[in-house]
Amino acid sequence: MNNLISLQKVTPLKPLFIFLSIFALQSCNETKTAQHEESTTIKSSSESIADINQTQSTTSLDHLEFDEFEERYLNDEATDSIWPRVRSGFKITDNIQHKSLQTELAWFAKHPNYMQRVMQRADPFLYYILEEAEKRNLPTELVLLPIVESAYQPFAYSHGRAAGIWQFIPSTGKSYGLKQNWWYDGRRDIYASTQAALQYLEKLNKMFKGDWMLALAAYNSGSGTVNRAIRKNKRLNKPTDFWHLKLPKETRAYVPKLLALKEIISNPEKYSISLRCIPDAPGFKQVKTTAQIDLALAAELADIDLKTLYNYNPAFNRWATDPDGPHSLILPVAAAETFESNYSELAADEHLRWSRHKIKSGETLSHIAVKYNTSVKHLKKVNNIRGNNIREGKFLLIPVSSKNNASYALSSSQRLKKTQSIKRGSNTKRINHYVQSGESFWTISRKYKVDMHKLAKWNGMAIRDPLKKGQKLVIWSRSTSNSTGKSVTTASKTHNPNNTVRSIHYTVRNGDSLSRIASKYRVNVKDLHRWNSIKGKYIQPGQRLKLYIDVTEQSSYQG
Repeated sequence: MNNLISLQKVTPLKPLFIFLSIFALQSCNETKTAQHEESTTIKSSSESIADINQTQSTTSLDHLEFDEFEERYLNDEATDSIWPRVRSGFKITDNIQHKSLQTELAWFAKHPNYMQRVMQRADPFLYYILEEAEKRNLPTELVLLPIVESAYQPFAYSHGRAAGIWQFIPSTGKSYGLKQNWWYDGRRDIYASTQAALQYLEKLNKMFKGDWMLALAAYNSGSGTVNRAIRKNKRLNKPTDFWHLKLPKETRAYVPKLLALKEIISNPEKYSISLRCIPDAPGFKQVKTTAQIDLALAAELADIDLKTLYNYNPAFNRWATDPDGPHSLILPVAAAETFESNYSELAADEHLRWSRHKIKSGETLSHIAVKYNTSVKHLKKVNNIRGNNIREGKFLLIPVSSKNNASYALSSSQRLKKTQSIKRGSNTKRINHYVQSGESFWTISRKYKVDMHKLAKWNGMAIRDPLKKGQKLVIWSRSTSNSTGKSVTTASKTHNPNNTVRSIHYTVRNGDSLSRIASKYRVNVKDLHRWNSIKGKYIQPGQRLKLYIDVTEQSSYQG
């Protein structure tokens, strides 16, 4: 019997047939010759933050289908370029002759294709960020800051645990109201993080008495770092402007990068750079929903592909929006209109599909939540469960995705899976390591004789990210032996309700054998012996065995 309570089928949407011409790309009044963008990634100091621990090498807006990304140009043939408006709001004074600024200018001038790629990613969001900066009477140089921070990569994640185009670390994000949980990370929400970033920059500017260069330095390295440098220079009777402070190396390059970008936007011809034609018109529209919604359904209602939806809404970690909000999406303007029209006809109970799950012996809420790609908190909420106890034979109502996990290619788990599957170096062997109590990136890197920073990068993490017992890490090693000289296969799997390794109890049935059970649950026979203190090779019907399984590797689960 099929337990799925299916959505009423959504009426097929009329496709948007778009035929682009070269003239459509020349709709802006200030148009330069369109340049073909190379697919090769340029490695540079300007891209370094975005490249560190990048968990999705092929998921940025660079890779949207050309017609999908450009369709709004067809309706904006008389739209002006946004660049004159950006230039008119420049306010930060600079020292164009300074060596650091000249170094950054030379790099940008040498890599014009980098600018093209960054501007393509910025295209949908630049108008909104400019509007918000102008509302606050802020320097419009700030719309260029995400280039320095993240190269406008919506899924950028740095070695310092910073996420999103504005690169908020977890604590600062929370201080400015950016919600972060299993479903949603507001640091990657284009709409919310822009509000937070500009608010933070306003505060820093006031703190440093209107000196924007010091405020920008503090945005990068922290106000404490900048204040300490200022106090030191005062003691030594030295100037306290940005150029004279002894700041971290990254910060000393950070402000000149922004000033170099300002100079290039002001005088692109001088540096032989062709500015991408970005219209002075909204690149997206925010639409409201009334409840949690399956992102695949939302994409269907908007008549766009799921990857496009994720690229405009990178804050959503999973297959659906956060059940507790925000109940909104941002979409390309034309797609937003389509969505609103179709969404108005959607019944309240059609936002998600639901499944009835019969609780089996040994199952826990955490195991069931992982199996259905949802959270324990949400399971408890929709089933009105107060504690953590559940009874065998009872049923749970569970929200489920309308498509398989692989279809949600830009969800957090799929991005991680893709990152962990990238082979690192030649003649290397993949090792799956399951974190034990007390382990850290340092101890694990020493055990397998690998670089600690590389280990974090292989797993889409920063070295300061906390490790949890039972968490699976992928290690790429040239050796099959660890530092103790013992052969390495797969580290022991231990229970952890916060990750994908779960303990279950299995009741032996007639005809079962250890090898059959091991094959069924993709574990090792030796582990079955160790977990259950089994001396010989025989087991009896009715005997209960304890297993530790990675539920993400199970094609199906039978308790």
